[in-house]
Amino acid sequence: MTSKVKSTFIYIFLGIVTVVSVFPLLWMIIAATNKSVDVIAGKLTFGTYIAENYQNLIAQQPLWSSFLNSCKYTILVTAFALIVSSLAGYAFEIYRDKAKEKIYVVVLMSMMIPFVALMVPLFRMYSKLGLLNSAVGFMLPSLATPLLIMMFRTNAKAFPIDIIEAARIDGLSEFGIFLRMYIPSMKSIFAAAGVVTFMNAWNNYLWAKVIMSDNTTQTMPMLISNLISGYVTDYGMLMLAVLITTIPTAIVFFALQKYFVEGITGSVK
Repeated sequence: MTSKVKSTFIYIFLGIVTVVSVFPLLWMIIAATNKSVDVIAGKLTFGTYIAENYQNLIAQQPLWSSFLNSCKYTILVTAFALIVSSLAGYAFEIYRDKAKEKIYVVVLMSMMIPFVALMVPLFRMYSKLGLLNSAVGFMLPSLATPLLIMMFRTNAKAFPIDIIEAARIDGLSEFGIFLRMYIPSMKSIFAAAGVVTFMNAWNNYLWAKVIMSDNTTQTMPMLISNLISGYVTDYGMLMLAVLITTIPTAIVFFALQKYFVEGITGSVK
C-alpha cells in the first residue's frame, strides 16, 4: 500500500511538472491565433486571427528570407562543426602525447571565457578580413567548440584500439579508419552533437546581431527582436513569428531524440 501511495504521488508530481513545462508552448500556439489585445487579456482559447497575424508579419518583416538565412547558416555551422570537432576529439584520444594533452587542457580552459568577452576583438578582426555580413563570419566562432571536442573525445574512449591496429595492418589509411570505422560506430554522438550545435546556431542572436548588419542577412532571432523594438508590440504577430522559429528545432530534436539520449549517455554501438 505504501508503494502504491508513493507511486501515486510520483505520477501526480510528474503530471504537474509536465503541465508546467508544456503550458508555455501551448500558450504560444494559442497566442499566435489571437489578436494582440486578446493575448494581453490572457485569452486561453484558440482564435481565428492567425491569417491576419501572418499577413501583418510578412508586411513588416522579410519573414521567409530571414528563415532561409537561418536555415543556411545553421546547416553550414552544424555540418562543419561536426567535421572539425569530431576530427579534433578523435585525434586527442587516439594520438596521445604530452604536447597534445597540454593543448587539450588549454581547449578546456577556454570554456571558462564567456563569449561576450571575445565579441569585440572578433568583430574587429573579422571587419579587417572583410567577413562582416557573410556566412563565413557567422560560422567561424562555432566550428570548434570545447564542448563538442570534449564530447567526441569522451566517446572516442570507447572505440577499440585493437580494431584500429588491425585496420592499420590491413593497410587502411588513418583517414579511412576515421571515415569508414569511427563515424559509423559513433552515430549517436554525432546525432547528439548535431542537435546541440543546430539549436545553438539557430538560436544564436548576439553574435548574429554583431556580425550581420545588413537586413538581407537577417536571421529569425533578429527578426523577432525587431518585432519588439517598436513603441507598440503586436503580441499575436510576435507569437506567430516565435512559433515559426520554434518549428525547425522541434523537428530536429524529435527526429533525433533517440540518438540524442544515447549520445549524451555515451552509448556506442
